[in-house]
Amino acid sequence: MLLSTIQNIGKDYEVLGLVQGGTVQSVNAIRDIGSGLKNLVGGELKKYTEMQENSRRIATERMIEQATQLGADAIIGVRYGSSSITQAASEIMAYGTAVKFK
Repeated sequence: MLLSTIQNIGKDYEVLGLVQGGTVQSVNAIRDIGSGLKNLVGGELKKYTEMQENSRRIATERMIEQATQLGADAIIGVRYGSSSITQAASEIMAYGTAVKFK
């Protein structure tokens, strides 16, 4: 499945519609306490970075699954969004336009 952040991919296509995928993830309480301590001294919060990377992967996979069900060849205009659900959990959304090549 071709994923692109732009709409002009150099091919003619038919628009199939919006596709999206999302997930809400959190780290466990012990890791959250450790991250809170790390926050005092500064530096990368590696467990949160890992959580976000995993969340983006899951959201992308779910978006691709939806596009595949529509018979898409590509997803254009791919974007990601995030929001905080609670102090230790965040939502990641992936969305774009499913297209079929002519």
